Amino acid sequence: MRHTLILTLAQALTGWFIAGHVHALTVQEARAMAVGESDTRIEALNKAIASADEKTVAFLQALSDDAVKVSDGKVLIVRDGKAIDPVSGADAALSDSAEDVISNNRMRGEIDAALASLKLFSPDIKVRREAVKALQGDADAGKLPLLDKALQAEVDPTLKEQIALLRAGIVLGSDDRAKRLEAAKQLSSSRNPATKTLLLERIKIEEDGQVKAALRSALSAVDSSLRLGERLAVVFTGISLGSILLLVALGLAITYGL
Repeated sequence: MRHTLILTLAQALTGWFIAGHVHALTVQEARAMAVGESDTRIEALNKAIASADEKTVAFLQALSDDAVKVSDGKVLIVRDGKAIDPVSGADAALSDSAEDVISNNRMRGEIDAALASLKLFSPDIKVRREAVKALQGDADAGKLPLLDKALQAEVDPTLKEQIALLRAGIVLGSDDRAKRLEAAKQLSSSRNPATKTLLLERIKIEEDGQVKAALRSALSAVDSSLRLGERLAVVFTGISLGSILLLVALGLAITYGL
């Protein structure tokens, strides 16, 4: 399963690499993602996935699997007792003093979110949909460069809209007032109940009067869309039940002449 995931992501990223959007994983990047304080590692992680290649994917998966060790100052991927260099892919010597790379819950969450982000470039639309769904609760400002690339690359209109709304939700936390206003405008077209929750939370902490007004306007538009959806659902249910009763009545009429 894990090898299939890595292969799928690698295939997607290979096409991305050809287009000139990625660079190869470096020793410094691998070490920065594996060693140090969580904040520093997360910062390095976000930088790496913005221009990830297939080796970056494999290294992130190894971090997620607790298959990374530090041996004589070198960061290595270790599986089944065999060590390889994550940058060159060559076999490497593993010293007896090798130490496991430990990731706390916060770091694990960031790694999982990074892997989900990279699925946005999968050739399989189902995988991309799952990636968007997974990111709806975990995406942060560090994922914006990747979301921008995914937005440009996405060809499915529905999924493109979902990515745009996901991006807008992140931008609501920007320090740039103009960006927050634009994000509020974008979110007004959402029909996702989660968007309503996001807007309500943002209204509570927004200090700029104009932005707060835009958020309230967006919330009103989302509310209207959700209510319309509920009404349509009720109408559809009524028509469905009515058609069943009509079939029963026709059956009685034909059978018993009623």
